[in-house]
Amino acid sequence: MNKNNFYTIKSTLEFKFKTSKLCDISYNSFLPEFNIVKSKRSTIEMKKEEYSLIFHIDSNDITAFRASINEIISFGKVIDNTVKIVENS
Repeated sequence: MNKNNFYTIKSTLEFKFKTSKLCDISYNSFLPEFNIVKSKRSTIEMKKEEYSLIFHIDSNDITAFRASINEIISFGKVIDNTVKIVENS
């Protein structure tokens, strides 16, 4: 915990897919991005299950948490576009 804060923020988000293939494609496409440590104030861990991508966020402050949520939302937009491409192939 940051010595200047009285709290930390922990959250879990889950993206559920219709097929395990779409989940695998999304996971494999973006795994390298989420393995890079970008901030000492917040971490995002991504885990894959058969039909889901699960994101665990651990932040030292609200600003870092918001940045992490924004990163996952941006990732979600890329997933939407990837799914559209895969479905139209």
